Amino acid sequence: MAEPEAQSDAGQIGGRRMVTAPVAASKSRLLTGRLRILPALACGVLMALGQAPWNLWYAALAGLVLSMALFSLQRGSRAALAVGWGVGTGYFGLALNWLTEPFQVDAAVTAWMAPFALFFMAAGLALFWGLAFWGAAQAPRSRLFALVATWTLAELARGYLFTGFPWGLVGYLWEPTDAIQWVSWTGSFGLTLVTLALAALLSRALRGAWRPAVAGLVLLAALLWGGTQMLPPLQELAGRPVVRLVQPNAPQTQKWDRDYIPIFFERQVEFTAAPAQDGLPRPELIVWPETAVPRLLENAEAELRVITDAALPARVVLGIQRSEGYDYYNSLALVAQGPKVEAVYDKHHLVPFGEYMPFKELFRHINVSGIAARAEGGYSAGPGAQLLDLGGTFGNALPLICYEAVFPQDLRAAARPELLLQITNDAWFGNFSGPYQHLAQARIRAIEQGLPMLRAANTGVSAIIDGAGRVLKSLPLGEAGFLDARLPPPLRVTFYSRIGDLPLLGLLALLMVLAFAPRRGDFD
Repeated sequence: MAEPEAQSDAGQIGGRRMVTAPVAASKSRLLTGRLRILPALACGVLMALGQAPWNLWYAALAGLVLSMALFSLQRGSRAALAVGWGVGTGYFGLALNWLTEPFQVDAAVTAWMAPFALFFMAAGLALFWGLAFWGAAQAPRSRLFALVATWTLAELARGYLFTGFPWGLVGYLWEPTDAIQWVSWTGSFGLTLVTLALAALLSRALRGAWRPAVAGLVLLAALLWGGTQMLPPLQELAGRPVVRLVQPNAPQTQKWDRDYIPIFFERQVEFTAAPAQDGLPRPELIVWPETAVPRLLENAEAELRVITDAALPARVVLGIQRSEGYDYYNSLALVAQGPKVEAVYDKHHLVPFGEYMPFKELFRHINVSGIAARAEGGYSAGPGAQLLDLGGTFGNALPLICYEAVFPQDLRAAARPELLLQITNDAWFGNFSGPYQHLAQARIRAIEQGLPMLRAANTGVSAIIDGAGRVLKSLPLGEAGFLDARLPPPLRVTFYSRIGDLPLLGLLALLMVLAFAPRRGDFD
């Protein structure tokens, strides 16, 4: 008589294929045991695909929903922390892959640091998310409800604490869609809150709850359809002043090479003197990128004379370094014929470890090539945000040097201008993801404020952006050239430009009270 197949991995009961206990236990360990870090990392990587250059917002939303579902399966606070940290490490590890690029500029000295820098940056930022997951696991009420609040608080903390680094906020996954227009009302942190609430509702649907599923689909439709309805028509540009953006395309490995400095300088002068494009009149304002002039401002009279003669009758905004005593500044100068320096702005929101070294005393005693030496250098911070009077039909501009366009709060630190003016050197970010993510955040700043932005980038992407975040004209990444265009007018005084992030903090405080106040019952 044949033996029953009692030892097989699967049997048939009632015509259904049943998974045996060992297989089920293996799956359980993958989701709730020590291996939970693997699906958490995968969720984070999937979320990162919503960032440029991939722009797969639907993949990012799916990763976010799965992250919420994975959190719901965890029963302890330590397990929740591990999942949050894993999601964050996967997310930042992919989204911030460009962080390895600056270490390749002086590869012989610093290339070995690149993988360590990326890992520790990703793992460090992931602690914000890990703590958010840990905190939500303490909630006596709906843990998903609590996670929406704590995760939003973590993103706010990431944007403000330790000088801030709000790069790649969760809400930015909507950047490729019209839903990004909501930042004109909510700001980027507010849109992050809405996005997390949407993911929480959809994650409930994975557990068979139909009411949250319907609510989630309605919210998703409202985000997409509402964003489309908020998108204003293109503005009439006839009669608006003409501007020129100059893009020299100087790779960072050559930018300060003595043999290449004259080549890049002459290239910019040639672009400045060139006839107008597309039947437009000569530009009234010409913009060069960050650190475009290879001389300190106080020693650059000869270079400025060449530049302003080539620009005549336009004035020129350019990036240049300057010194004052023992302090050095990463600056922007407005120069006119003469040459006459009409205004100077010093960058105030500096890049830690890039433009200055925190904890100088510590690094002076660390005998690591390339770090101890840098502890002695770096820039000093300027006094803060200020307006630049461009005169005539231009009005006041808010200058932003590179990294400063990443911070929503920096754009509200001065009186409302007529336009935003960013100069940057994205050669530091390589030619894959970093420059495109930086451009995306510049677009979002324009939408938040309802203001046009002029963006001159050394290697690209230089662009004219209107107050709805539309790129009206641009120069591709990695190409030398210039573009002429009429400056779009200010679009609207947005709700977010009036209120900032303070009301969001009040709302989050209320949500935290509701989530953590002792009460019987659980809505998960």
